[in-house]
Amino acid sequence: MKIAILDRDGTLNQIGEEGFIGSAEAWKAQRGALEAVARLNRAGWHVVVATNQSGVGRGLFDMATLNAMHAKMHRLVSQCGGRIDAVFYCPDTDLSQSLCRKPMPGMFHAIAERFNTPLTGVPAIGDALRDLQAAHSAGATPMLVLTGKGEKTRATGGLPPGTTEHADLAAAVDVLLC
Repeated sequence: MKIAILDRDGTLNQIGEEGFIGSAEAWKAQRGALEAVARLNRAGWHVVVATNQSGVGRGLFDMATLNAMHAKMHRLVSQCGGRIDAVFYCPDTDLSQSLCRKPMPGMFHAIAERFNTPLTGVPAIGDALRDLQAAHSAGATPMLVLTGKGEKTRATGGLPPGTTEHADLAAAVDVLLC
């Protein structure tokens, strides 16, 4: 099974100055990202989103708002001819030390279990160091996009071994489909 794991904020969608979005109205796709998902699907890939959503845990928005954001994301991807097969999210805050919250690999382990597939070599694409760390810890292949927090992540350094860098999700997908 070909599967790609994508971060949401900063990878699939644009983020606000706060580093996240808090409403469906604020959910705006990164340029070319939705079309990139559709290209993966047409090539036989399953696409899964793994996203930290501490805004829920911090009381910045509720589950209905998170569900509305994801409904909009699914609708817009579908309009481009693609689909997201599953969305895994962690509503816990940084202080929780939750095993599901990236950089911990809990969400990745849950994805492996749900799809009954090992994550060795599975591309995991994100814009933040914690995305890449979670991927590496789970045996997936970390891919950094320079959208969202990506430029800052690259400048800070400390990327997991084997991390590749790409201008955006569309460029990362180009590499996967070569």
